[in-house]
Amino acid sequence: MKAVATAIDHPKNRRQSGDKAMKKSLLRVLDVMSGVMFWLLLLPVAIALAAMLASPFARAAYPDKPVQYIIPFPAGGESDLVARLQSELFKRKYNQWMIVVNRAGAGGALVWGQLNSLPSDSHSIAGVNLPHIVLQPLEGNVQYKTEDITAVYYYHFTPDAIVVSADSPYKTLDDLIKAARANPGKISIAGSASFSAKHMATERLNTLAKVKAMYLPYKCTGDLITAVIGQHVDAAMSYLPLAIQKKGKMRMLAIASEKRHPALPDVPTFKELGFNLVDGAYRGVGVPKSTPPEIQKKVSDLMAVLNRDPDMRKRLEDVGFELVDTPVDKIADFMKTKAPVYMQDAKAAGLLK
Repeated sequence: MKAVATAIDHPKNRRQSGDKAMKKSLLRVLDVMSGVMFWLLLLPVAIALAAMLASPFARAAYPDKPVQYIIPFPAGGESDLVARLQSELFKRKYNQWMIVVNRAGAGGALVWGQLNSLPSDSHSIAGVNLPHIVLQPLEGNVQYKTEDITAVYYYHFTPDAIVVSADSPYKTLDDLIKAARANPGKISIAGSASFSAKHMATERLNTLAKVKAMYLPYKCTGDLITAVIGQHVDAAMSYLPLAIQKKGKMRMLAIASEKRHPALPDVPTFKELGFNLVDGAYRGVGVPKSTPPEIQKKVSDLMAVLNRDPDMRKRLEDVGFELVDTPVDKIADFMKTKAPVYMQDAKAAGLLK
C-alpha cells in the first residue's frame, strides 16, 4: 500500500494528472466560447428577421386589404374612367377591393396638398397628373410644392385635341384660326382648370398660330362638354379620349399627337397642319413622401402589372389613351426631361415673369 501511495504521489504522476485537469478545463472553456460565437454570428440575422416580421407590410403579401385610390377630379373624366378600369382589374387579379374615391377641388390641388397626410402603408394612393403638379405651385395659390409629390408610377398619356360643337361653323382648324385673327381676344377656348395641360396647349397654339384666343377654365370635364355642345364657347382644348367618346356631338379639328388615331382617321395632327404641337397630360399614382422606398416599389410594381394587362391595354388604346410605363426608379429622370418643357411653356405664355 505504501508503494502504491508513493507511486501516485510521484511528481511525474502528479504532473500528468494536472495536465489532464487543465485539458478538461480548456475544453470546457472552448465549448462555452464556441456557443457564444455561434449566437453572436446569429444575432444580426435574428434581429433582421424580427424587424421583418414586425413590419405589417412584410407579414402579408401586398395587397392584403382594400386599397383606397383617391382621384383628385370629379367622376366622368379621363382620370376617373381609367381608375375604375384599374379597380375592376385589381379585384380580379388580387381578390381585393380598390376603392375609387373622387375628391375634386382646385384642379386637383386639394388632394395633392393633403397627400402627405395620408397613411404611408401602401393602402392609400392618389392619382397625380402632369403638367399640373409642376405648374400649379407656380401660381402660388396651392398648398403644396412640386417636390412634395412622390409619384411612383406613370401609366398613360392623353394627347390634347381641339374640338368644337358638331353644329359649329368652324369646320377646320384653319377656320378657327382665321376667326381668332379677325377677332383678337374674342374667340373662346375652354379647358379644364388653370395651369393644366389643356391650358398650356391653348397658350402654345396662341404662340404658334400668332393669335390670342381667350382660355376659359372649367372645373370639370362634364361642364366643359356642356359648354362645347351648347356652343357657349367657340371651342375646347380637350383630350383625345373625350373627342372619340363624343364624336357624334363634337367635331375634332386637330390632335396633338405624332400620328392620326384609327378611331378618327380623317382628323389631322397639328403637325400636319404646320404647328409643332405634340402635347397632353400624363397620369400616374403617388404616395405620401414618408412611404419607405421598398413600399414605393411594391406600389409601382402593382400598378405596372395592371397597366401591362393585354385586355386593359386594348380597351384604353381603342379609346385614345397612349400607354406608358414609367416606374418609380425612372421617375426622377422622367421629371428632369418634362419639367423644363413645362416651365418654358408657362414662360412663353406669360404665366411666369
